[in-house]
Amino acid sequence: MSCGEPHETECAEVLDHLYEFLDREMPDSDCTKFEAHFVECSPCLEKYGLEQAVKKLVKRCCGQDDVPADLRSKVMGRIDLIRSGQAVPEQDVTVSGPEVPSAAKE
Repeated sequence: MSCGEPHETECAEVLDHLYEFLDREMPDSDCTKFEAHFVECSPCLEKYGLEQAVKKLVKRCCGQDDVPADLRSKVMGRIDLIRSGQAVPEQDVTVSGPEVPSAAKE
């Protein structure tokens, strides 16, 4: 998505790192760049507002549930693979134990 206007920080970069911004998992200097982008780009500001509302809703509805340690570990491992640019296996992160090939399930 892009608004078609030139910005110091491109819309694609802002949207690719939107959850890092929402979670304050980026340097303050990057947060400042994103805030400036939202001032001048209404489509990105709208997307930010929507994602912020979803995040608040999920927290309100599911914020009290504990995540199983093994699931958290698997998810974090996949995030690390994606960030490093490595190929991510097709295995479902919620599956425990070895994956059974679909042909063997039939």
